[in-house]
Amino acid sequence: MKHICVFCGSSPGQGKVYMQAARLLGKTLAEKQYTLVYGGASVGLMGQVARSCLDAGGEVIGVITRRLMNMEVAYTRLNDLQVVETMHERKARMAELADGFIALPGGLGTIEEFFEVVTWSQLGMHQKPCGLLNTGHYYDRLLDFLDTAVSEQFIGDIHRSMVLVDENPQNLLAKFESYEAPKVDKGAWARHLMEQAGGE
Repeated sequence: MKHICVFCGSSPGQGKVYMQAARLLGKTLAEKQYTLVYGGASVGLMGQVARSCLDAGGEVIGVITRRLMNMEVAYTRLNDLQVVETMHERKARMAELADGFIALPGGLGTIEEFFEVVTWSQLGMHQKPCGLLNTGHYYDRLLDFLDTAVSEQFIGDIHRSMVLVDENPQNLLAKFESYEAPKVDKGAWARHLMEQAGGE
């Protein structure tokens, strides 16, 4: 595992805790000699994680759309800034480059990007670790929702286990390093539920 993709907000969030977490994650990635892959922006948590990684001597690859590049939010100090045409291309390129995925706190884009790669893992399209850096318990309610989805049989326990969680970047990366993707047959799980429900 050499490249870690980080999804996070283009906003700094409320309070210092989120920017501090982004700074610590970037520094930790550099110290552990992981290359950071992210959305290429210079603002918010995105800019902070990249800046911190670079300042600590790390390598950073940014992937940004031409439209955002033209809006002058791209971080031009990066080792490698790749410009693509669409958001679909951006996400595909980041996923292709990455060996694992971490979501810092963020908004709709962060959530959408993270759960897309988790869904791909659920479908057996990749076996890369996916984790939430739960800074300040930001993701607690989201995790409660996932547990509810398990109890209501919309998500299997084995699929829920694919979402790794920790508040500390070192601990989360340790979980990544020991991660073994479960062998999943989503179709078999769905058929099992149907049988339990009497085929309705």
